[in-house]
Amino acid sequence: MGKKIERLLELPAGGEERTDRQFISALARGLEVLRVFEPGDGPLGNQEIAARAKLPTSTISRITHTLTRLGYLEYFPRLEKYALGTPVLALGYAFLSNIGIRNIARPHMQELADYAGASVAAGSRDRLQMTYLELCHGNRTMSLRLDVGSRVPIHRSAMGMAYLHALPENEREILLGAIRVAEGKDWPIAKKRFDAAFKDMEKHGFCISTGIFERTVNGVGAALVSRDGSGVYAFNCSAPAFQLPESRMYEDIGPALVTMMSNIEADLGRARFGI
Repeated sequence: MGKKIERLLELPAGGEERTDRQFISALARGLEVLRVFEPGDGPLGNQEIAARAKLPTSTISRITHTLTRLGYLEYFPRLEKYALGTPVLALGYAFLSNIGIRNIARPHMQELADYAGASVAAGSRDRLQMTYLELCHGNRTMSLRLDVGSRVPIHRSAMGMAYLHALPENEREILLGAIRVAEGKDWPIAKKRFDAAFKDMEKHGFCISTGIFERTVNGVGAALVSRDGSGVYAFNCSAPAFQLPESRMYEDIGPALVTMMSNIEADLGRARFGI
């Protein structure tokens, strides 16, 4: 598995840790604890954190104590539970502030959101999920309960399937293999979706999803490969199914999304050369 795409699909096994002398296991486990907190979560106890992080409770109790001392977790004695602390927000803000594509893409995304009466999001991969980096809502958009930082599974979103299609073939196969393992007996259903999405990407430059993330929500996805080497970014336009029926996605919103991608790519090129 190539080091670039490895980034990490999961924590390395013990044997792999021992062969990589530069890998700091304690640091990795501490960061893994921070990852388990999801948007909308209330405070979590050590046992809940241990189950999500797949680490022993005794290890978790030491990690949560350390992270609390550093401020990355906040402890609630009455509940005996933890929540993310303010310093985590500073890390996230620093990350978002350094993604140049957000500022360039935002006006184009807002224009499409207003036109479609939908939500338009930009995202990048986090293991087997896509994380929203930017999100714009149209004037007539019904809330889908997602925001910047929200995560959606690669195999259950138009954004994720468009992202996979844009990857080099060897990296795509690595991720497909990981999704196959994660899905188990449900893999044939996911594979059928991927096959259809990749066919649409080849034919139209976009793919669609119909009720696979939320039953009543449809979406259109496309992807952009950054020429400066910063990676692949995927975009989607999503709304309740009655606003985005298949016919409108194929005939109107999909082509509009592809046009938006071209405009963003052009603006990125001008910014790169200082035009």
